[in-house]
This record gives sequence, C-alpha cells and structure tokens, in this order.
Amino acid sequence: MWLGVAAVTISAVALTVALAVWSQQRRRRRLDPPLAVAEALAEDVGQLIAFVANPSKPAVAHLERTVRRVCAEADLPEPLWLETTIEDPGVGQTREALARGADVVVAVGGDGTVRAVAEAMVGTGRPMGLIPLGTGNLLARNLDLPIADPDEALRIVVAGADRVIDVGWARVLEFAEPDGAARETARTGAPGRDAAGDGVVVDALDADPAADGTGVDGTGVDGAAADAPPEPDTQTEHIFLVIAGLGFDAAMVADADATLKARVGWVAYFVAGIRHLHGRRLRATIQLDDTPPVDAKLRTLLIGNCGKLPGGITLLPDAVLDDGILDIAAIDTRGGVVGWAQLFGDVVMQGFGVRNDLPAKIGRIDHARARRVRVRVEGGEQAQVDGDLLGRAVELEAWVEPGGLVVRTA
Repeated sequence: MWLGVAAVTISAVALTVALAVWSQQRRRRRLDPPLAVAEALAEDVGQLIAFVANPSKPAVAHLERTVRRVCAEADLPEPLWLETTIEDPGVGQTREALARGADVVVAVGGDGTVRAVAEAMVGTGRPMGLIPLGTGNLLARNLDLPIADPDEALRIVVAGADRVIDVGWARVLEFAEPDGAARETARTGAPGRDAAGDGVVVDALDADPAADGTGVDGTGVDGAAADAPPEPDTQTEHIFLVIAGLGFDAAMVADADATLKARVGWVAYFVAGIRHLHGRRLRATIQLDDTPPVDAKLRTLLIGNCGKLPGGITLLPDAVLDDGILDIAAIDTRGGVVGWAQLFGDVVMQGFGVRNDLPAKIGRIDHARARRVRVRVEGGEQAQVDGDLLGRAVELEAWVEPGGLVVRTA
C-alpha cells in the first residue's frame, strides 16, 4: 500500500513539473522566435560584402564574375566591387565600402593591398577577409588561409569565423641622405596614417594641382624650385601585420626584380638576397620598452607580429597574432657564406621547435619580446613593413596595437 501511495505521489509531482516546464517553453516560444527562425531571418538579410581588388593581378577579372555568382547563389546582397589605383592602394576604397554599409571588406591582391585595407579597417570592429593573389601573401600564410585556391578563400569569406588579432605600427623618426648622412626625408609612398590622426598622408606630388608636382610657373607649391627635395615626413605611421625589418631583409626586398617576382614568386626575394650576403654588418642601438638601450652588431633587425614566411620558414617561432606583444629577432652572421649557411640551418630547425643556443656561433638569432621597439643604425639602412619599402632609415620605432583588427578565418 505504501509503495502504491509513493508511486502516485511521485507521478503527481512529475506531472506538475512537466506541466510547468511545458507552460514556460510555450510562453518563451510565444515571446521569442525559435533559434532556427531567428537564424533564417538573419540569413534573409545577409551580409553585405565589399571586395577591394588590385586590378593588376591577372586573376582579378575572372574572380569578379565568380564573386557575383557566389553571392547570388548564397542569397547575399549584390557585393560591392572596388578596384585600387596607383594613387590609392586601397585605403580610400575601404573607407568608401564601410560608409556604404559593408559588413565585411575583403582584400583581393597581395600584401600591399592587405596592408591598405587593414589600415582603414583597424578599430572598426568589422571583419576583413582575404583572397591572397600576391607574391608573399604573408598574413594569409599566418592565418592558414588557402594561398593558391581563390575559390576556397572566397568560401571562407562567405562562411568563415571571425578572429581578433593585433596590428603593428612603424614610424621612421629619421631618414638618411642619398650619400648616407642622416636627415629626415619623405616617405616612399607606402600606405600610412598620420601620427596625429587616422587620415592617409598624401605625398607632396599628390597635393599639387599639376601632374608633375610643379606649379604653372615651374616652381613647387611653395614657390621653390621644382627639383627641390620634398619636405621630410616623419609623422606617418605605417601599419604592418606580419614583420617590419631594418637591414638585410629590407635590402633584399628593395633589390627583388619585378619581372622575376611575376615568374617565380617569392623565390625572387632569395635571388636578390644573394647579392647582399657579403654586405656590411650594422652598428645598431636598440631599446625595448623602457629598458636601457644596448649596442649591437647585426645584419638585420626584425620586428614581428607573427612569424611564418614563404617556403615553410618560421622566422619567429614564439610570435602569436593575438598576444598583445611584438617578437624581435636580431640576426647576425660572420664568416661569409658559411655563417649564412649555419644561420639558415638554425632557422629551419627552429621551425621544428629545435634551437641552437650554443655560444660562439658564426651565425645566430637572438630573440626578445616587447611592446615598443626603437632602433638606430649608423648611416641609415633600408626599412620595410610586410614587404613594402619605407626608405633608408637612420632611426625607426615600432609598437603593437593589441586587438586592433578583426579578420575572417576558416
């Protein structure tokens, strides 16, 4: 009898609980649409995707047709297609896309296009996509995006996930004269933003109404002779997403043959580097954050947000895209080709997690980490950010902006 009473009691409690849960769920369904319906409503609206494309890349013309077809098949709004120019490599087009309501802006091209689009996207909270069509495709490699498959990259743009990453900024504090004496000179035209704001700094030639940078009387905009050097620009902040460098690496970029790059891709940089294997070592003064400056002799100084390079090389094995810090590598060699050979072997091995920290090596990489770096070299050396040259710098500073950019990844 007691078992029967217990069973009836338990059944009544269970029925009461079931009725309460059912009533709550019914009320919730009445107030809020089911998740599937909400997702369907969101999909009906769709994301407006803008593509900022470098028309000099051979695949761009075909890709535009593919983009429009894929967006139509996915029931997405008609995409925005904006092409870069020599005068504007992508910053202005990206800002136009954002002003027109783009939810995602995609850089279609090489590292220069990626830098320009990223500069305008920093701080907006909206994601940047990538369809890599360049020589190095540095950021795409570090995000493990497809390098040789634009169709797969487009699929990730449409259906991928978003990730917040850091960005790096570099500024040349002092440039070198052509004869090697230090002075402040104008930048070379790489995308950048003014240190006092977020606007793109326009070169002196762009500011003049005449195409050749002279006035109607043959003088410059201030009445100076037309052949006078442009005013120095040491206020421009240059974005980098992968690596900024001073020394051998920038000289290698500067000497890379454009025709060879078009034929063999990133290998052209290594061919150019052969000419600098016997170059002079730099006398540098380096300061990390607020620590005292130190003097060093080296071939190149690399400041990285991440560390993967073409050819499967991992130059900065500890670098992480979203750790809020920069990784620095001071690279030095002695002994000619033998030193470079040992250095290359160390780079390959550290990609597998093996480091050679033995003393008295003739080729070595010293690693450090900091949020801000300042370096000064005697006589000036070539500087670069993600493969874009800044000119011959005597003094350079770089710093990290944590979480500054959202990117669309797989």
